[in-house]
Amino acid sequence: MQTIIIEDEKPAARRLVRMLKELDLEPLAMLHSVQEATEYLLNHPSPDLIFLDIQLSDGLSFEIFDQVQVDSAIIFTTAYDEYALQAFKLNSIDYLLKPIDEEELETAVQQFRNRFRESDTTNIPPATIDFNDIAKMLGNPVGKTYKKRYTAKVGEHLKLFPTDEVQLFYSENKGTYLHLDNGRNYLIDNKLESLENELDPEQFFRISRQAIVNVNAIDDMIHHTNSRLKVKINSFNEFDLIVSRERVKDFKNWLDK
Repeated sequence: MQTIIIEDEKPAARRLVRMLKELDLEPLAMLHSVQEATEYLLNHPSPDLIFLDIQLSDGLSFEIFDQVQVDSAIIFTTAYDEYALQAFKLNSIDYLLKPIDEEELETAVQQFRNRFRESDTTNIPPATIDFNDIAKMLGNPVGKTYKKRYTAKVGEHLKLFPTDEVQLFYSENKGTYLHLDNGRNYLIDNKLESLENELDPEQFFRISRQAIVNVNAIDDMIHHTNSRLKVKINSFNEFDLIVSRERVKDFKNWLDK
């Protein structure tokens, strides 16, 4: 089986090589940019399988396929889950989020080996995707576990806060905070963007660019200007919690679950 790696982070590429050798795969080449990968693929036959990062040093790897016809199967290896739907348009076998788990990598490689004969991979049809595949590729696999606690520095100490006790997460003055029902706020290292993917969507909802609220902490909801909603959490007085207009419909649907 002929395979190549397209990955701009060289330590990640070397680690992937080591993991693939354990699976009896020896990559023909390691490529680190859109330009380098495009030139390689224009001058070499398409390999059977490509391990492909998405955000490369000079652009998104999808740009490669705008410049060269590639018939290879693809296993995506990326730190980002927002491009999963675009991956469906290619001959994708799996979408592995970094840091890559050895068992998940082995499963993805075995899926390829089971689905296609190594001697006949020149016209690989797109993979048949079922619900579990879609959920996984969107970064929300069936049975996914969510963060149960966060740490915050308090003086010289680190304290643990269970997510069930957090009434909301919010950003202010370039910092991210968690808020407890005792009215205390604690600075944490996480950004709201990462929190969205880590928190249970049945329990937490991002009402705006500034706040993610816990459904169990909501005391009241009031109609606000411009078709928005104001959320009331009695222990929180830092600023008004306003559901942005474009999120109101999804917020109401979330409440009705």
